[in-house]
Amino acid sequence: MPLRSTLQMAGAADDAAKGQIRQANEARILAAAERVFAGAGFGGATMAAIAEEAALPKANLHYYFGSKQALYRDVLAQTLKDWLEPTHVITPGADPRTAIETYIRAKMALSIQRPHASRVFANELLHGAPVVQTLLATDLRKLVLAKAEVIAQWVRDGRMAAVDPVHLFFTIWAATQTYADFEVQVCAVLGHKELTAQDQTRATEHVVTLILRGCGLT
Repeated sequence: MPLRSTLQMAGAADDAAKGQIRQANEARILAAAERVFAGAGFGGATMAAIAEEAALPKANLHYYFGSKQALYRDVLAQTLKDWLEPTHVITPGADPRTAIETYIRAKMALSIQRPHASRVFANELLHGAPVVQTLLATDLRKLVLAKAEVIAQWVRDGRMAAVDPVHLFFTIWAATQTYADFEVQVCAVLGHKELTAQDQTRATEHVVTLILRGCGLT
């Protein structure tokens, strides 16, 4: 193999390795930031605390994200992206029951697996959404209206009960995110220090059954 080709392959492999390291570090920092922002709020969080939580030098945070404000925006944007991605199952040709159940289960799983992300987002909304207002009015609104039209067509076709498609999304969000945002309240009523795997399964099945029944899909 010519030397030039060998060097090019080596360079490509090196770039790929660096890219993987960058992705891993960014994910690690975002996860740490979720926890710190959830506990301290934006005002109380510091880059030093996030770096300590991530077990990375503070300089790494500034290298990848620039500032606390930029990191906070990325945490919110990533959370919204992850919440919206499961809606891809809601398509005209899909089975309504399967699609809606799949979406509910995905949202419940996110609340259970990443409760801190949900709390950061909820806190942002409680403060008037100063950072994500534009995303809510553009990306979120566009996607929800598009998926709501799919559900409206299912209703018109007699494939499910007559529900308000947009408010159905609000109901799903409220029912699923409460297990993250108000976990302390849920645990207090259940008499547990934290939600057990059995609690999580029980909650998921309840929410799925309740909403599907309301949609006439049981």
